[in-house]
Amino acid sequence: MRVLITNDDGIFAPGIQTLAKVAAEAGHSVVVAAPANQQSATGHRLTINEMLLVTEMEMDPRFKAYAVGGTPVDCVRIGRRVSDEPFDFCLSGINDGVNLGTDLFYSGTAAAAREASMLYLPSMAVSIQTGADEDMRRMLAEHAMMLMDYIMKRPMPRLTFCNLNAPALPRSQVKPARIVPISQSFYLDEYVERVNPRGQKYFWIKDGIVIEEPEDGSDIQALRTGHMTVTFVGGFMDNNQLYYPALEHVLND
Repeated sequence: MRVLITNDDGIFAPGIQTLAKVAAEAGHSVVVAAPANQQSATGHRLTINEMLLVTEMEMDPRFKAYAVGGTPVDCVRIGRRVSDEPFDFCLSGINDGVNLGTDLFYSGTAAAAREASMLYLPSMAVSIQTGADEDMRRMLAEHAMMLMDYIMKRPMPRLTFCNLNAPALPRSQVKPARIVPISQSFYLDEYVERVNPRGQKYFWIKDGIVIEEPEDGSDIQALRTGHMTVTFVGGFMDNNQLYYPALEHVLND
């Protein structure tokens, strides 16, 4: 298959290099288009008022690689633009840090996969807990290849992407993959207030991650117990009939 690979950690991140190499070793035709700089937590941001500088990089002789001066979403679009042929699949990752629960609203990794799905390109976000070594990343990349092949035989609906996460554990300690729902637990981060030398107030988000307790059986809970997790993240959904069945009468009377 012809595979577009991107991320939000930047083109020099170890995770994207592992993923691209494993994809090439599996016989896929690979093109990498990734941010020139760190773009974590940029969400689904699209650059419209700045130029997008694209630089061809020497990463591996088996595939072309481009550093894009933009967001992960920009990279998906630019990757398709610079390619001579259409892609069959888009892989976003391997992200340094899991993307579970409400992370999916902030994550540039997930946004790139979502953008690809919007462009009718099957896609997968791939992430691992921080602290992973090369063999842990390679194990996850190998599972991503198997899952990609499976998905290609069983197409996902448009606007749906696959979200694959793994714990930072040795191969022998990783528990079987589970298909799990997305947790609704939210961040409880606080901010540190400071004053700069000019007397202006500013804030830094506190170091360390604090979230609500995840639901049993959710993606966060499953990964905490050592499982790889798989979630198929759906597209736009409205709840009009559920919440406002009589609203039109109220508005139009």
